[in-house]
Amino acid sequence: MPYALFCNDSQISKAYPDEADVWKLAQRSGLVVDIGTDDERPGPRRVLDNDYEIKSCRAAQGEDPAQNKADADRESGMELLLNS
Repeated sequence: MPYALFCNDSQISKAYPDEADVWKLAQRSGLVVDIGTDDERPGPRRVLDNDYEIKSCRAAQGEDPAQNKADADRESGMELLLNS
């Protein structure tokens, strides 16, 4: 089942093959924040900012989550090249 980024129950990203892919997208978009530790976990925890969440979803008609992932990976690689 594909996953996507949601805000207030509205899907705001393309569908991706797995949840880890959406976490990467959220990280690159600046939507992941570190919060303080608690008694059960050492070190900071990473959470989505504000009302963002990652949920399973259905891909839109004609949408290919694997292609979305490949496109995002390619764009990320281009950003690295441009920033170096």
